[in-house]
Amino acid sequence: MAQVLQFRPEPHQFAYTFGGAPPVARVAPGTVMKLWSEDAFNFALQSINDLSTAKVDLRYVNPQTGPFYVEGAEPGDTLVIHVVDLTPARDWGVSAAIPFFGGLTSTGVTAMLQEALPDTTWIYHLDRSRSIVTFDARYGDLAIDLPLEPMLGTIGVAPAAHEVRTSLVPERFGGNMDSPEVRPGTTVYLGVNVEGALFSLGDGHYRQGEGESCGTAVEGAMDSTIIVDLIKGHAPAWPRFEDDGHWMAVGSARPLEDSWRIGNTEMVRWLQDLYGLHVMDAYQLLSQISRAPIANVVDANYSVVIKAPKSLLPAASAYGGIHADLRARAQQLT
Repeated sequence: MAQVLQFRPEPHQFAYTFGGAPPVARVAPGTVMKLWSEDAFNFALQSINDLSTAKVDLRYVNPQTGPFYVEGAEPGDTLVIHVVDLTPARDWGVSAAIPFFGGLTSTGVTAMLQEALPDTTWIYHLDRSRSIVTFDARYGDLAIDLPLEPMLGTIGVAPAAHEVRTSLVPERFGGNMDSPEVRPGTTVYLGVNVEGALFSLGDGHYRQGEGESCGTAVEGAMDSTIIVDLIKGHAPAWPRFEDDGHWMAVGSARPLEDSWRIGNTEMVRWLQDLYGLHVMDAYQLLSQISRAPIANVVDANYSVVIKAPKSLLPAASAYGGIHADLRARAQQLT
């Protein structure tokens, strides 16, 4: 019987960085974890009358549940996190247009003379029986029901070289990748940089479009069930994902094309390992089969996911087939 850890942090236990925070608990590989996380705004926006400029303290956004010390994890190992279930912990979610933040506005990096877009908050009401959230226009009377598609915006480990990075940043260690691929049924592979790995998660999204163009998803508190495991050695240079249909590699950088380049480079290397290909053959093959959804174009780094469909490739097994094993374990839980 797998060990089960349930953890709901108190507000003072939230971490706002990857690295630099002491672990809140120790877990053994194979542990099933049932975790609660607060929304990205730290519960500051609760109605359409709450505005980010008045309510949101940017020092305390993207609160992380964790970090957790994984017993036996050492630098160079591969931390494996399988997402079993994501269930909204509230009956509403919130999104916002924050002044000078987002993909279609001036920012501190792309400085322009235009005024900020209006500080605006949207509340999305959740209908659990129909698995929908409802978009209600703020400047009109249109309402649209959208499918509930829960995901985790942040999942990561402590960075290397004693770095401490804000929970708004995606990088080699994972972090704020904002990828809709981090959903139930996905296995996440992260390279371990420090003893214990010190992983955390949060930034639950009830749904999000690719790119997260305005800078925020339908943000909400989340109940997450995951299984954490460990592969000795074989650390990927950048985060990798696997689901039943795809091999995936993630790059996070600026400019956007560098994120794309990182993801493609890592996917070429993974195809080499999976199929024993020469680098040029792996490069050519990926050129003909890849998909490249943009995860975000708004964070401190932009993230791109490079996907290789398993249906177009011979059967293969990564990390000793741990994804299939975790899927089986997850089915026993549910």
